[in-house]
Amino acid sequence: MNETGAVACRPRSRREPDAKAGSSAELIPAKQVVELVVLWAKGQTAHCRLLGSEYTVRLGSRRVWAPGEILQVRVLKPWKRGDVRLAGEVESARIDTAALKLIPLRLEPSGTWDPAKHYWGDKGEPIQKWAKPIIARGPRPAFEMEQVLPGYDYEDPELDPIGISVDLKASGDIVGARKTLMDLCRADLRCLDAHAHLGNLAFDRRPADAIRNYEVGLRIGELSLPKAFDGVLLWGMMDNRPFLRCMCGFGLCLWRLRRVKEALAIFNRMLWLNPDDNQGARFLIHDIREGRSWERRRFD
Repeated sequence: MNETGAVACRPRSRREPDAKAGSSAELIPAKQVVELVVLWAKGQTAHCRLLGSEYTVRLGSRRVWAPGEILQVRVLKPWKRGDVRLAGEVESARIDTAALKLIPLRLEPSGTWDPAKHYWGDKGEPIQKWAKPIIARGPRPAFEMEQVLPGYDYEDPELDPIGISVDLKASGDIVGARKTLMDLCRADLRCLDAHAHLGNLAFDRRPADAIRNYEVGLRIGELSLPKAFDGVLLWGMMDNRPFLRCMCGFGLCLWRLRRVKEALAIFNRMLWLNPDDNQGARFLIHDIREGRSWERRRFD
């Protein structure tokens, strides 16, 4: 593990075999609609996998799609399964991580979080309103979410691909930073930190693109959470950070795009998952309830 919380994981099969794919010679006629999972994107080309199969294909596109999105594509010219290119028109896109058939990230039990042992302020200070229901809920189980980071090498942690992408961004090489992150997604869509940092690359200028990267990472992480999950995922457990980064980025984009009620729900959920609130969700909630826009908060 390094400062980013990166953990080396052995490659493993993540997809269901395609029992109905047919032979590679099977022809898909023009005008038929196919569903493609985006694995990697660069410029005007998306590298995709035919949903429910192992067939990969390159698709020309006018926009950069987020890895993990599912595209509905109308075939423009007859396409033979196994051909490396497909001429098609994207009719719609959606985020549906359940359809990707990924192996959920493991949740490792990490003891119990007890609000009675938590610092809520100096003696005599009133408990803040947001903290009262969390305290009243009492002790809850703590977990650490598995982090997948293809290419991480314990022998040479300086080759951490997330750290490399951050350094490339800082040096002004946005293309190189994006490629590094896209390569991680192509190797394993469950690399949540890659989705988070792709969102960061787009956030300043293209929040409508950034939100799709954050949401894919968030929804993939949610595949690991049981229905009505009531545990905590503390920031102090480093492998939880990629999931929490995706959640925070998603909430910020919602706020910036004027989807205020949804943003409030995300920030409140962040407080319940990580009552330490290392990301400052309580301040974001306060600003929203005071009627401040994201732009006003940024430039004040």
